[in-house]
Amino acid sequence: MRFFEDIEVGQRRELGSFTFTADAIKKFAAQFDPQRFHLDEEEGRKSLFGGLAASGWHVGSVCMKLLVADGQRAAREALARGEKIAIWGPSPGFRELRWIKPVLAGDTISFASEVELKRASEKRPEWGILQARNTGTNQRGELVFSLLATAFVPRRSAGG
Repeated sequence: MRFFEDIEVGQRRELGSFTFTADAIKKFAAQFDPQRFHLDEEEGRKSLFGGLAASGWHVGSVCMKLLVADGQRAAREALARGEKIAIWGPSPGFRELRWIKPVLAGDTISFASEVELKRASEKRPEWGILQARNTGTNQRGELVFSLLATAFVPRRSAGG
């Protein structure tokens, strides 16, 4: 993972993609969001979605999985180069969660994260605060998911 000083506004990370199968949609929905249009194809077709739709929470969870995997990959690569790894802090939350278009069975969503803002923490000089827009785009190039996430990122030095 990178330190606060290594990150620039506008930097974009391609996180990977995920295909939402009918089985995966139903399995997630049965456990976490058991609404009819997430559990049954016919009910999905009759709904406003027009097909079996993934839960928005499922889409967000996949985004989080890919964010973590990308960070772990970057850390392994940095370690292999002999670099010091920045251990990120927690997230104080997110804003502007949008499920823009339905994600239907068979859709492949590509996720990305783009830095929109960074600032030093006033109360904790050893940390910076980063805001990034996390998005998901379907195979037709349509934006389907967006949220503005915040995270604490360590600084190399309190004066940096």
